[in-house]
Amino acid sequence: MENILDIIESIANEKGLNPDRVQEAIKTSFIQTAKRIINPTFAFEADIDDRTKQVRLRQIITVVADDAPELEGEEAGAYMGITAALEIDDEAEIGDQLQMEHDIESYGRSAFATLHREIEFHIQRLVENELYDKYKSKINQIVSGRVTRVDSDQNTTIEIDEIRAVLPMKSRIKGEKFKVGDVVSAIVRRVHVDKSNGISMELSRTAPKFLEELLALEVPEIKDGIVVIEKCARIPGERAKIALYTNRPQIDPIGATVGVRGVRINAVSEELCGENIDCVEYSSSPELFISRAMSPAIISAVVVTENEGEEKKAVVTLPSDQKSKAIGKSGINIRLASMLTGYTIELNEVGGSAQMGEKAQEEKKEGLSSLEALFGN
Repeated sequence: MENILDIIESIANEKGLNPDRVQEAIKTSFIQTAKRIINPTFAFEADIDDRTKQVRLRQIITVVADDAPELEGEEAGAYMGITAALEIDDEAEIGDQLQMEHDIESYGRSAFATLHREIEFHIQRLVENELYDKYKSKINQIVSGRVTRVDSDQNTTIEIDEIRAVLPMKSRIKGEKFKVGDVVSAIVRRVHVDKSNGISMELSRTAPKFLEELLALEVPEIKDGIVVIEKCARIPGERAKIALYTNRPQIDPIGATVGVRGVRINAVSEELCGENIDCVEYSSSPELFISRAMSPAIISAVVVTENEGEEKKAVVTLPSDQKSKAIGKSGINIRLASMLTGYTIELNEVGGSAQMGEKAQEEKKEGLSSLEALFGN
């Protein structure tokens, strides 16, 4: 058994497994083997001598009264009468647990083969658990790999290190096509464990988090937490809106994200097949935030209603010539603004233009100033 343990330890080291977990897997293998070849109802314990690397397998036997019913039937071997127990241990009492050692090798070649299969099984489970923990920690992070297969449904299989990842068609940006050999980046949405196929990952290029992580890669201020992405909304491949803020007055969150001549935001847009990305400054004031989210439209007023248990609504008043900008092509601007803010937005169109509205506001202020000068504050 010593040689087998050395081989298993060597394999565990090659795979970078935790030695303590390897020992637990080996002990479990011995216990399961004993249950298979001796009796599945018996209780066993196993430990490993770190110096000799030998395994000690012991059966736990409960001491009972000589006339106890447990001493009859198939499970009788799990119990021992008090008289027999006193011959082994003169201090034994009813309810004590004695230990009987077993040697797996003494049960023949079939027992050895069973042990070998059990060790292989538990080491493999250990490897898979290590991989699962490793990649589960990568959920909502970007990974890259090479395309190995594209099936008839356009689901893309990507090889990432030791495991297989799948980018479903529904999670692919509209118009994208991949072929074998392409290098693809995507975000990890979930990690699966399947008894037949092992561990696999599901990827996405359409999730808002993918845009957020791409921005973190391109914008150091976001990666360092100086600029924070509060919310993000996407219609993949077409347009996106992101709400940004910073607690540092000297930093312009929009300018930092866009970069000089748009170099940072354009790099992200290129990765997303030309997706147009609008950056707006987040505000804790719903009215101000909604007004900014409706950009490029110029808004006159916003009134929000937030009744408990009801849908949050916002009525946006704007000049007639701003309505088309507010709605956007095929309604994309107002949809994204609603997704970003969490409000159902209704437009209230008023006559005149944005320029006329601004002029009216200035005239109103001038009139108020004249009255204040005439009558005092």
